[in-house]
Amino acid sequence: MDTHSSIIIYNVTVYSENQTLKNGYIKLTNKKITEIGEIHQYVRQPNDHVIELSPSYKVIPGAIDVHIHGVNNADAMDGTAEALKTMARTLPKEGTTSFLATTMTQSNEAVEKALRNAGAYIEEQTDADAEVVGIHLEGPFISPKRAGAQPPTHIQDPNVALFQEWQKAAGGHIKLVTLAPEQPNGLALTSYLKETNVVASIGHSDGTYDQVSEAIEAGASHITHLYNGMRGLHHREPGVLGAAYLRDELFVELITDGIHCRPEMVKLAYDQITSERMILITDSLRAKWLKNGTYDLGGQPVHVNDTTATLADGTLAGSILKMNDAIKNTMSFTNCSLEDIVKMTAENPAKQLNLFDTKGSLKVGKDADIVVLNENLDVEMTFCRGTLSFQKED
Repeated sequence: MDTHSSIIIYNVTVYSENQTLKNGYIKLTNKKITEIGEIHQYVRQPNDHVIELSPSYKVIPGAIDVHIHGVNNADAMDGTAEALKTMARTLPKEGTTSFLATTMTQSNEAVEKALRNAGAYIEEQTDADAEVVGIHLEGPFISPKRAGAQPPTHIQDPNVALFQEWQKAAGGHIKLVTLAPEQPNGLALTSYLKETNVVASIGHSDGTYDQVSEAIEAGASHITHLYNGMRGLHHREPGVLGAAYLRDELFVELITDGIHCRPEMVKLAYDQITSERMILITDSLRAKWLKNGTYDLGGQPVHVNDTTATLADGTLAGSILKMNDAIKNTMSFTNCSLEDIVKMTAENPAKQLNLFDTKGSLKVGKDADIVVLNENLDVEMTFCRGTLSFQKED
Protein backbone atom coordinates (compact mmCIF):
# COMPACT_ATOMS: atom_id res chain seq x y z
CA MET A 1 0.00 0.00 0.00
CA ASP A 2 1.23 3.52 -0.84
CA THR A 3 2.82 5.03 2.27
CA HIS A 4 1.06 8.30 1.50
CA SER A 5 -2.38 6.67 1.48
CA SER A 6 -4.78 6.54 4.40
CA ILE A 7 -6.79 3.59 5.68
CA ILE A 8 -10.45 4.24 6.42
CA ILE A 9 -12.44 1.71 8.42
CA TYR A 10 -15.97 2.63 7.37
CA ASN A 11 -19.53 1.96 8.54
CA VAL A 12 -18.60 0.49 11.93
CA THR A 13 -19.35 1.21 15.59
CA VAL A 14 -16.41 3.29 16.83
CA TYR A 15 -15.66 3.34 20.56
CA SER A 16 -13.87 6.68 20.63
CA GLU A 17 -12.49 8.38 23.73
CA ASN A 18 -15.57 10.48 24.43
CA GLN A 19 -18.45 8.78 22.63
CA THR A 20 -19.62 5.68 20.79
CA LEU A 21 -20.49 6.28 17.14
CA LYS A 22 -22.94 3.66 15.80
CA ASN A 23 -22.45 4.50 12.11
CA GLY A 24 -18.91 5.71 12.24
CA TYR A 25 -15.57 5.72 10.50
CA ILE A 26 -11.97 6.09 11.58
CA LYS A 27 -9.05 7.22 9.42
CA LEU A 28 -5.44 6.14 9.91
CA THR A 29 -2.58 8.08 8.29
CA ASN A 30 1.17 7.76 8.92
CA LYS A 31 0.80 5.65 12.10
CA LYS A 32 -1.73 8.03 13.68
CA ILE A 33 -5.49 8.42 13.95
CA THR A 34 -6.32 11.42 11.76
CA GLU A 35 -10.13 11.46 11.67
CA ILE A 36 -13.06 9.96 13.60
CA GLY A 37 -16.64 10.73 12.71
CA GLU A 38 -20.03 9.60 11.48
CA ILE A 39 -20.10 8.17 7.96
CA HIS A 40 -21.99 11.16 6.51
CA GLN A 41 -19.04 13.35 7.56
CA TYR A 42 -16.47 11.34 5.61
CA VAL A 43 -15.00 13.03 2.53
CA ARG A 44 -13.12 10.57 0.33
CA GLN A 45 -9.60 11.53 -0.77
CA PRO A 46 -7.83 10.11 -3.87
CA ASN A 47 -5.39 7.90 -1.93
CA ASP A 48 -7.89 6.59 0.64
CA HIS A 49 -8.03 2.82 1.07
CA VAL A 50 -11.56 2.17 2.36
CA ILE A 51 -12.43 -0.97 4.33
CA GLU A 52 -16.23 -1.05 4.44
CA LEU A 53 -17.83 -3.28 7.08
CA SER A 54 -21.12 -2.99 8.99
CA PRO A 55 -22.14 -1.46 12.34
CA SER A 56 -22.09 -4.94 13.92
CA TYR A 57 -18.28 -4.59 13.69
CA LYS A 58 -16.79 -2.70 16.59
CA VAL A 59 -13.58 -0.64 16.55
CA ILE A 60 -11.81 -0.34 19.90
CA PRO A 61 -8.32 0.73 21.00
CA GLY A 62 -5.72 -2.04 21.08
CA ALA A 63 -5.23 -3.76 24.43
CA ILE A 64 -2.17 -2.99 26.56
CA ASP A 65 -1.15 -6.16 28.45
CA VAL A 66 0.91 -5.02 31.43
CA HIS A 67 1.56 -8.58 32.67
CA ILE A 68 2.56 -11.20 30.11
CA HIS A 69 5.49 -13.62 30.26
CA GLY A 70 5.20 -15.39 26.93
CA VAL A 71 3.25 -16.79 24.00
CA ASN A 72 3.79 -19.11 21.04
CA ASN A 73 6.84 -20.87 22.54
CA ALA A 74 8.58 -17.59 23.42
CA ASP A 75 9.18 -16.08 26.86
CA ALA A 76 10.67 -12.78 28.01
CA MET A 77 13.11 -14.78 30.16
CA ASP A 78 14.58 -16.45 27.05
CA GLY A 79 16.69 -13.33 26.77
CA THR A 80 16.67 -13.23 22.97
CA ALA A 81 15.41 -10.71 20.45
CA GLU A 82 13.75 -13.61 18.60
CA ALA A 83 11.59 -14.43 21.62
CA LEU A 84 10.31 -10.87 21.96
CA LYS A 85 9.76 -10.65 18.20
CA THR A 86 7.67 -13.82 18.34
CA MET A 87 5.58 -12.36 21.16
CA ALA A 88 5.15 -9.06 19.32
CA ARG A 89 4.08 -10.79 16.10
CA THR A 90 1.64 -13.17 17.80
CA LEU A 91 -0.21 -10.88 20.21
CA PRO A 92 -2.12 -8.85 17.58
CA LYS A 93 -4.08 -12.08 16.88
CA GLU A 94 -5.79 -11.59 20.25
CA GLY A 95 -6.18 -7.81 20.04
CA THR A 96 -3.08 -6.76 21.99
CA THR A 97 -1.09 -3.91 20.43
CA SER A 98 1.24 -3.04 23.35
CA PHE A 99 2.68 -4.98 26.27
CA LEU A 100 5.18 -5.05 29.09
CA ALA A 101 7.73 -7.86 28.66
CA THR A 102 7.40 -9.55 32.05
CA THR A 103 10.28 -11.26 33.84
CA MET A 104 10.09 -13.66 36.77
CA THR A 105 12.06 -14.72 39.83
CA GLN A 106 15.31 -16.27 38.64
CA SER A 107 19.05 -15.91 39.29
CA ASN A 108 20.38 -12.35 39.14
CA GLU A 109 22.30 -13.29 35.99
CA ALA A 110 19.20 -14.64 34.21
CA VAL A 111 17.12 -11.59 35.19
CA GLU A 112 19.83 -9.19 34.03
CA LYS A 113 20.18 -10.98 30.70
CA ALA A 114 16.42 -10.72 30.10
CA LEU A 115 16.43 -7.03 31.07
CA ARG A 116 19.37 -6.17 28.78
CA ASN A 117 17.71 -8.01 25.92
CA ALA A 118 14.32 -6.34 26.42
CA GLY A 119 15.90 -2.90 26.77
CA ALA A 120 17.81 -3.34 23.51
CA TYR A 121 14.75 -4.72 21.72
CA ILE A 122 12.61 -1.76 22.79
CA GLU A 123 15.12 0.61 21.18
CA GLU A 124 15.09 -1.23 17.84
CA GLN A 125 11.53 -2.61 17.38
CA THR A 126 9.47 -1.99 14.26
CA ASP A 127 5.96 -0.63 13.76
CA ALA A 128 4.49 -3.77 12.22
CA ASP A 129 4.09 -5.68 15.49
CA ALA A 130 2.72 -5.19 18.99
CA GLU A 131 4.91 -2.67 20.77
CA VAL A 132 6.96 -3.50 23.85
CA VAL A 133 6.28 -0.33 25.84
CA GLY A 134 8.45 -1.36 28.78
CA ILE A 135 9.36 -4.13 31.20
CA HIS A 136 7.46 -5.55 34.17
CA LEU A 137 9.89 -6.92 36.78
CA GLU A 138 7.89 -9.58 38.63
CA GLY A 139 10.07 -10.72 41.51
CA PRO A 140 12.51 -11.56 42.94
CA PHE A 141 11.59 -9.02 45.66
CA ILE A 142 8.57 -10.99 46.90
CA SER A 143 7.35 -12.97 49.92
CA PRO A 144 8.50 -16.61 50.19
CA LYS A 145 5.09 -17.32 51.79
CA ARG A 146 3.33 -16.21 48.59
CA ALA A 147 5.74 -17.52 45.97
CA GLY A 148 3.11 -19.24 43.82
CA ALA A 149 4.96 -20.46 40.72
CA GLN A 150 7.97 -18.17 41.35
CA PRO A 151 10.98 -20.40 42.25
CA PRO A 152 11.57 -19.92 46.02
CA THR A 153 15.33 -20.51 45.75
CA HIS A 154 15.80 -17.18 43.94
CA ILE A 155 13.52 -14.99 46.10
CA GLN A 156 15.39 -12.16 47.86
CA ASP A 157 14.64 -9.09 49.93
CA PRO A 158 13.92 -5.83 48.14
CA ASN A 159 17.19 -4.11 47.24
CA VAL A 160 17.40 -0.54 45.91
CA ALA A 161 21.03 -0.86 44.76
CA LEU A 162 20.31 -4.04 42.81
CA PHE A 163 17.24 -2.47 41.23
CA GLN A 164 19.35 0.51 40.16
CA GLU A 165 21.81 -1.86 38.45
CA TRP A 166 18.97 -3.65 36.71
CA GLN A 167 17.29 -0.44 35.58
CA LYS A 168 20.60 0.66 34.07
CA ALA A 169 20.96 -2.72 32.32
CA ALA A 170 17.43 -2.31 30.95
CA GLY A 171 18.19 1.13 29.53
CA GLY A 172 15.66 2.70 31.89
CA HIS A 173 12.79 0.66 30.45
CA ILE A 174 11.55 -1.06 33.64
CA LYS A 175 8.11 0.54 34.04
CA LEU A 176 6.47 -1.66 36.69
CA VAL A 177 7.82 -3.76 39.57
CA THR A 178 5.91 -6.41 41.53
CA LEU A 179 7.18 -6.62 45.11
CA ALA A 180 6.14 -7.53 48.65
CA PRO A 181 6.41 -4.21 50.52
CA GLU A 182 6.26 -5.90 53.95
CA GLN A 183 9.63 -7.58 53.33
CA PRO A 184 12.82 -5.94 54.70
CA ASN A 185 13.60 -2.75 52.69
CA GLY A 186 10.29 -3.08 50.87
CA LEU A 187 9.11 0.43 51.68
CA ALA A 188 12.50 1.88 50.72
CA LEU A 189 12.28 0.28 47.28
CA THR A 190 8.64 1.35 46.93
CA SER A 191 9.60 4.96 47.66
CA TYR A 192 12.51 4.80 45.21
CA LEU A 193 10.26 3.43 42.46
CA LYS A 194 7.77 6.23 43.02
CA GLU A 195 10.57 8.84 42.90
CA THR A 196 11.82 7.47 39.57
CA ASN A 197 8.36 7.17 37.94
CA VAL A 198 8.23 3.38 38.06
CA VAL A 199 4.92 1.77 39.09
CA ALA A 200 5.27 -0.07 42.41
CA SER A 201 2.86 -3.02 42.44
CA ILE A 202 1.97 -5.10 45.49
CA GLY A 203 2.02 -8.76 44.59
CA HIS A 204 3.20 -12.16 45.84
CA SER A 205 2.73 -10.43 49.17
CA ASP A 206 1.63 -11.59 52.64
CA GLY A 207 1.12 -8.00 53.74
CA THR A 208 -1.58 -6.97 56.18
CA TYR A 209 -4.03 -4.18 55.38
CA ASP A 210 -1.98 -1.77 57.49
CA GLN A 211 1.24 -2.77 55.72
CA VAL A 212 -0.41 -2.22 52.34
CA SER A 213 -1.60 1.18 53.57
CA GLU A 214 2.01 2.04 54.49
CA ALA A 215 3.10 0.97 51.02
CA ILE A 216 0.46 3.22 49.44
CA GLU A 217 1.79 6.11 51.52
CA ALA A 218 5.28 5.25 50.21
CA GLY A 219 4.03 5.29 46.61
CA ALA A 220 2.51 1.91 45.69
CA SER A 221 -0.30 2.32 43.15
CA HIS A 222 -0.97 -1.14 41.66
CA ILE A 223 -1.96 -4.68 42.63
CA THR A 224 -0.56 -7.71 40.76
CA HIS A 225 -3.06 -10.44 39.70
CA LEU A 226 -5.80 -9.97 42.31
CA TYR A 227 -6.55 -13.00 44.54
CA ASN A 228 -3.45 -14.91 43.44
CA GLY A 229 -0.24 -14.75 45.46
CA MET A 230 -1.58 -12.55 48.24
CA ARG A 231 -3.02 -12.51 51.76
CA GLY A 232 -6.76 -12.91 51.31
CA LEU A 233 -9.78 -11.35 52.98
CA HIS A 234 -10.57 -12.05 56.63
CA HIS A 235 -13.08 -10.19 58.78
CA ARG A 236 -10.39 -9.25 61.30
CA GLU A 237 -7.61 -8.76 58.75
CA PRO A 238 -8.59 -7.35 55.32
CA GLY A 239 -5.15 -8.16 53.90
CA VAL A 240 -3.94 -7.26 50.42
CA LEU A 241 -7.30 -8.23 48.94
CA GLY A 242 -9.24 -5.92 51.25
CA ALA A 243 -6.91 -3.05 50.35
CA ALA A 244 -7.42 -3.74 46.64
CA TYR A 245 -11.18 -3.50 47.17
CA LEU A 246 -11.12 -0.39 49.33
CA ARG A 247 -8.18 1.82 48.34
CA ASP A 248 -8.97 4.08 45.39
CA GLU A 249 -5.24 4.81 44.88
CA LEU A 250 -4.73 1.33 43.41
CA PHE A 251 -5.15 0.01 39.90
CA VAL A 252 -5.88 -3.71 40.15
CA GLU A 253 -4.89 -6.49 37.71
CA LEU A 254 -7.21 -9.44 37.19
CA ILE A 255 -6.84 -12.69 35.20
CA THR A 256 -10.35 -13.48 33.99
CA ASP A 257 -9.87 -17.02 32.70
CA GLY A 258 -12.37 -18.40 35.24
CA ILE A 259 -9.58 -20.58 36.69
CA HIS A 260 -7.33 -18.19 38.60
CA CYS A 261 -10.53 -17.00 40.24
CA ARG A 262 -14.07 -18.26 39.81
CA PRO A 263 -16.47 -16.21 37.70
CA GLU A 264 -18.38 -15.20 40.84
CA MET A 265 -15.17 -13.77 42.33
CA VAL A 266 -14.51 -11.83 39.12
CA LYS A 267 -17.98 -10.30 39.49
CA LEU A 268 -17.40 -9.57 43.18
CA ALA A 269 -14.12 -7.82 42.35
CA TYR A 270 -15.67 -5.92 39.45
CA ASP A 271 -18.65 -4.75 41.50
CA GLN A 272 -16.32 -3.48 44.23
CA ILE A 273 -13.42 -2.10 42.17
CA THR A 274 -15.32 -1.18 38.95
CA SER A 275 -13.92 -0.44 35.51
CA GLU A 276 -12.44 2.78 36.89
CA ARG A 277 -9.57 0.86 38.57
CA MET A 278 -9.47 -2.62 37.06
CA ILE A 279 -6.92 -3.75 34.45
CA LEU A 280 -7.36 -7.00 32.53
CA ILE A 281 -4.16 -9.00 32.06
CA THR A 282 -3.31 -12.42 30.66
CA ASP A 283 -0.21 -13.39 32.72
CA SER A 284 0.29 -15.89 29.91
CA LEU A 285 3.11 -18.37 29.32
CA ARG A 286 4.96 -19.60 26.27
CA ALA A 287 2.30 -22.35 25.97
CA LYS A 288 -0.37 -19.88 24.80
CA TRP A 289 -1.36 -20.56 21.16
CA LEU A 290 0.37 -23.99 21.40
CA LYS A 291 -0.96 -27.52 21.83
CA ASN A 292 -1.40 -29.27 25.18
CA GLY A 293 1.86 -30.58 26.61
CA THR A 294 4.71 -29.85 28.99
CA TYR A 295 6.57 -26.55 28.74
CA ASP A 296 9.16 -24.61 30.74
CA LEU A 297 8.63 -21.76 33.21
CA GLY A 298 11.76 -20.52 34.94
CA GLY A 299 13.37 -23.94 34.73
CA GLN A 300 10.27 -25.70 36.05
CA PRO A 301 8.10 -28.05 33.97
CA VAL A 302 4.58 -26.72 33.42
CA HIS A 303 1.78 -29.04 32.34
CA VAL A 304 -0.79 -27.50 30.03
CA ASN A 305 -4.21 -28.90 29.17
CA ASP A 306 -6.90 -27.00 27.24
CA THR A 307 -7.45 -24.23 29.82
CA THR A 308 -4.97 -24.64 32.69
CA ALA A 309 -1.22 -24.49 33.31
CA THR A 310 0.15 -26.08 36.51
CA LEU A 311 3.40 -27.11 38.14
CA ALA A 312 3.97 -30.76 39.06
CA ASP A 313 2.38 -30.20 42.51
CA GLY A 314 -0.75 -28.64 40.98
CA THR A 315 0.19 -24.99 41.66
CA LEU A 316 -1.26 -22.64 39.04
CA ALA A 317 1.60 -21.38 36.86
CA GLY A 318 0.42 -18.41 34.85
CA SER A 319 -2.24 -18.76 32.20
CA ILE A 320 -2.85 -19.53 28.55
CA LEU A 321 -5.52 -16.84 28.41
CA LYS A 322 -5.86 -14.81 25.22
CA MET A 323 -6.82 -11.15 25.63
CA ASN A 324 -9.93 -11.41 23.45
CA ASP A 325 -11.10 -14.33 25.61
CA ALA A 326 -10.45 -12.21 28.70
CA ILE A 327 -12.77 -9.63 27.16
CA LYS A 328 -15.53 -12.15 26.39
CA ASN A 329 -15.22 -13.80 29.82
CA THR A 330 -15.31 -10.51 31.70
CA MET A 331 -18.44 -9.37 29.86
CA SER A 332 -20.07 -12.73 30.56
CA PHE A 333 -19.07 -12.86 34.24
CA THR A 334 -19.90 -9.23 35.12
CA ASN A 335 -22.42 -8.00 32.51
CA CYS A 336 -20.15 -5.01 31.91
CA SER A 337 -20.30 -3.02 28.66
CA LEU A 338 -17.73 -2.84 25.88
CA GLU A 339 -17.09 0.75 27.00
CA ASP A 340 -16.07 -0.71 30.39
CA ILE A 341 -13.83 -3.24 28.62
CA VAL A 342 -12.05 -0.42 26.77
CA LYS A 343 -11.28 1.19 30.13
CA MET A 344 -9.92 -2.06 31.58
CA THR A 345 -7.86 -3.16 28.58
CA ALA A 346 -6.63 0.14 27.17
CA GLU A 347 -7.41 3.35 29.05
CA ASN A 348 -6.44 2.27 32.57
CA PRO A 349 -3.14 0.59 31.62
CA ALA A 350 -2.23 3.57 29.42
CA LYS A 351 -2.90 5.97 32.28
CA GLN A 352 -1.00 3.83 34.78
CA LEU A 353 2.04 3.67 32.46
CA ASN A 354 1.83 7.39 31.67
CA LEU A 355 1.08 6.65 27.99
CA PHE A 356 -2.40 8.13 27.72
CA ASP A 357 -1.20 11.04 25.58
CA THR A 358 -0.43 8.58 22.75
CA LYS A 359 -2.30 5.31 23.54
CA GLY A 360 -5.28 3.86 25.38
CA SER A 361 -8.15 5.45 23.47
CA LEU A 362 -9.34 6.27 19.99
CA LYS A 363 -8.70 9.99 19.54
CA VAL A 364 -7.33 12.09 16.70
CA GLY A 365 -3.57 12.45 17.08
CA LYS A 366 -3.03 9.24 19.05
CA ASP A 367 -1.19 6.15 17.80
CA ALA A 368 -3.27 4.10 15.36
CA ASP A 369 -3.39 1.03 17.65
CA ILE A 370 -6.78 -0.31 16.64
CA VAL A 371 -8.71 -3.56 16.90
CA VAL A 372 -11.77 -4.50 14.83
CA LEU A 373 -14.10 -7.00 16.54
CA ASN A 374 -16.93 -8.84 14.82
CA GLU A 375 -20.41 -9.42 16.25
CA ASN A 376 -19.06 -12.37 18.30
CA LEU A 377 -16.24 -10.21 19.72
CA ASP A 378 -13.65 -12.18 17.74
CA VAL A 379 -10.67 -10.22 16.45
CA GLU A 380 -11.11 -9.50 12.72
CA MET A 381 -8.22 -7.07 12.25
CA THR A 382 -5.52 -5.46 14.36
CA PHE A 383 -3.53 -2.39 13.38
CA CYS A 384 -0.30 -1.59 15.24
CA ARG A 385 0.71 2.04 14.71
CA GLY A 386 -1.30 2.11 11.49
CA THR A 387 0.06 -1.14 10.04
CA LEU A 388 -2.28 -4.09 9.51
CA SER A 389 -0.64 -6.64 11.81
CA PHE A 390 -3.35 -9.30 11.81
CA GLN A 391 -6.35 -10.15 9.66
CA LYS A 392 -8.64 -13.06 10.39
CA GLU A 393 -8.86 -15.63 7.61
CA ASP A 394 -12.32 -16.40 6.25
